[in-house]
Amino acid sequence: MVQALVELDENTNRVLNVVKAKYGLKDKGQAIQVVVEKYIEEENEPELRPEFIEKLQKIRKGNYIKFNSINELRKATS
Repeated sequence: MVQALVELDENTNRVLNVVKAKYGLKDKGQAIQVVVEKYIEEENEPELRPEFIEKLQKIRKGNYIKFNSINELRKATS
């Protein structure tokens, strides 16, 4: 395990204390780990989730009518 001495501004310190309390963690190091893990899950996901891919495939299979202008669409719907 790597140890690091870091300087935190007051707001970051408060946020880490909230994360620490919310998850019942022993120290701020664990709180930093939780924050980084959440970041990796949300922002650094290299693949699309399978549910999203399925949804896109269903949309692609649908029957659609192509319109060249808004006026054509309005005529078709009226």
